[in-house]
Amino acid sequence: MAEYWYSMKKKQAEGTLGTNEGKLFAKVEKAIRFLRENPAHPGLNSHTIDALTKREGFTVYESYLENNTPGAGRMFWAYGPDKDDITILGVVPHPSKSGYKRVPLSGKAVATPAIEKEKKDSKKGKGPSKRKK
Repeated sequence: MAEYWYSMKKKQAEGTLGTNEGKLFAKVEKAIRFLRENPAHPGLNSHTIDALTKREGFTVYESYLENNTPGAGRMFWAYGPDKDDITILGVVPHPSKSGYKRVPLSGKAVATPAIEKEKKDSKKGKGPSKRKK
């Protein structure tokens, strides 16, 4: 995921992002900004995904990049590797309920460098919901 992020940042700086890439990049940037400010931001609708949590062995969250759109984008993330870090594990179109087992993630939060390492603001509300998936 880190390689993808840095290649998108480079393309953005060079002005070579395609139309679809640019739209996706803007949505991912906005979601990261919301995560940095408050992982429970209502626009993200962040919640745990039990199938991925069980598969990976740590809590995996899903946040919305968009909603009410066919194949709406989703971002998967986890807390870590350090206490106040958030690691982006993947960005994919919305999987079907049975498709979570096939969602590709970049690796374990404890082993993957965080794309955006930011301190959570402990004054901001509660964490993401524990909605079952």
